[in-house]
Amino acid sequence: MREPTEDDIRRLYHKHEELHGFPGMLGSIDCMHWAWGKCPNAWKGHFTRGDHGYPTIMLEAVASYDNWIWHAYFGMAGSNNDLNVLNASPLFDSLLTDTAPQVPYEIGDVDFDRGYYLADGIYPSWASFVKGFSSVVDAKRKYFTKKQSAARKDVERTFGILQGRWGILRQPARAYSVNAIKRIMYACIILHNMIIEDNGFNIAENKSYYLPVNNLQGSTWYERCDVYAEKTKELRDKDEHEYLRHTLVSHLWHNRDDQVVNEL
Repeated sequence: MREPTEDDIRRLYHKHEELHGFPGMLGSIDCMHWAWGKCPNAWKGHFTRGDHGYPTIMLEAVASYDNWIWHAYFGMAGSNNDLNVLNASPLFDSLLTDTAPQVPYEIGDVDFDRGYYLADGIYPSWASFVKGFSSVVDAKRKYFTKKQSAARKDVERTFGILQGRWGILRQPARAYSVNAIKRIMYACIILHNMIIEDNGFNIAENKSYYLPVNNLQGSTWYERCDVYAEKTKELRDKDEHEYLRHTLVSHLWHNRDDQVVNEL
């Protein structure tokens, strides 16, 4: 597991636009629960959510069309929701510290600086997330929501492949330690990526690790705090989120598949 390089990001842009019609798409993000069969009695309330009824531990993952898992964050108690996991996740750490690769892209004649992830409705309206519409009143939004939902199934399909490939993930975890369960989960994810690479299905051709450029080298603590605050504001910009989504709605409608439109 590693962050994508600039070349990886360009290939992701190209393939996701070719397959799903979404330019600038890095992948899809979602969470899954792994049941914890040996959860201590004192912790069961903390690790149990009402809609499951049994203790679980949560995995947050980002996957691309080839089922490659680029990001994995595991260990949050099952009583949390996806938004709680995101707030504790290191997903945007490199972005907030200004060490993430900046690969711009275009949607029509509009330029954007960084890619985005497809997410479901529980995720916040941030500039790096693209969500469907909860209520649709016109054909354009309905078509966009259908396309977004179909493309977002990349990560759901990846969860299914991961559990189907490793039987240990289909059964409740039997370890008593959360750290031991973490090692099992991360080992399964790494082996999952290795199998995709060995089969030649992975998008990442560059096998070297991404070494982030430290743009803040030599800066003071106050300057780093200012950059972090500025990047946080950019990441959580709701206006940018709506502008990006509106641009994508127009782009997809302009390049629409009439057969899909007729099925709506």
